[in-house]
Amino acid sequence: MAHDVETDDPFVAHRGLLFTVAYEMLGSAADAEDVLQESWLRWADVDRAQVRDPRSYLVRIVTRQALNRLRSLSRSREDYVGEWLPEPLLTGPDLTEDVELAESVSIAMLTVLETLRPTERAVFVLREVFEMPYGEIADALGKSAAAVRQIGRRAREHVAARRPRAQVSRSEQRVVVERFLASLRTGELRELLAAMAPDVVLVADGGGIAAAAPAPVHGAGPVAAVLARAGRTVPAFETTTVWLNGSPAGRFEIGGEPTAISLVVEDGQITRVFLMRNPRKLSRLDEPAHLTRQAPARHRAHPRNDHDH
Repeated sequence: MAHDVETDDPFVAHRGLLFTVAYEMLGSAADAEDVLQESWLRWADVDRAQVRDPRSYLVRIVTRQALNRLRSLSRSREDYVGEWLPEPLLTGPDLTEDVELAESVSIAMLTVLETLRPTERAVFVLREVFEMPYGEIADALGKSAAAVRQIGRRAREHVAARRPRAQVSRSEQRVVVERFLASLRTGELRELLAAMAPDVVLVADGGGIAAAAPAPVHGAGPVAAVLARAGRTVPAFETTTVWLNGSPAGRFEIGGEPTAISLVVEDGQITRVFLMRNPRKLSRLDEPAHLTRQAPARHRAHPRNDHDH
């Protein structure tokens, strides 16, 4: 019986996992795809007979390539016009079955990860999200396990101080998000204000291509004014509820250009509004992304050793 090339090739079998690693490190699906292409070329030159654990080996290749890409991108992101937000991905509600993964790929979390140094981000993602042993992370980064532990501790403290405080169920979040989107459609300013916390913050990313607030907007009144202006630019402000990065979100058009809106809900109110308008980051909204922390069952690695904490 002939072998199935796709399932026999570990790179293909683990592709969803490898893409998720790269995307979490870069916040950009386009850059993550480039990293996978570079990693595939390196994998093609490897003597497979010498690879004991293909999953770990491939994650190590992707990590190194993503880290190189992240360092090269740091300058261009410093010169980015306006605020930089991650590239949103269309996902399904089933992603929320893995609560930790859904949180880690949320727009809010990826925005927090953007404030880490490249090495800190790599350690945080590999350890906290993908639960890699410190020894494997050290091998991937060319550092000692002790150094990696210290970097990880620093990264965890940094993220903990900036991540959203309250955790709400996806069902509660969806109710609040849909109420918010309905108020956008109707233009009811009072309902829009009621849906938001008084200290809500809006961050918009136009990339210098689409119109967007150049700096974060603070306060329910100013945020509502920005959104109301956007609504007045189109005769019929139609919004669609979609799942972006594991959370209920909104999609609509302004002046014929696609726009995505992601919201953070805490205590029944919206505390963060992320408005993605850069068209270069919105090309994948019709193509569901496969984000996963797991390899297919036949390739799955052994569970992490409890002594590795």
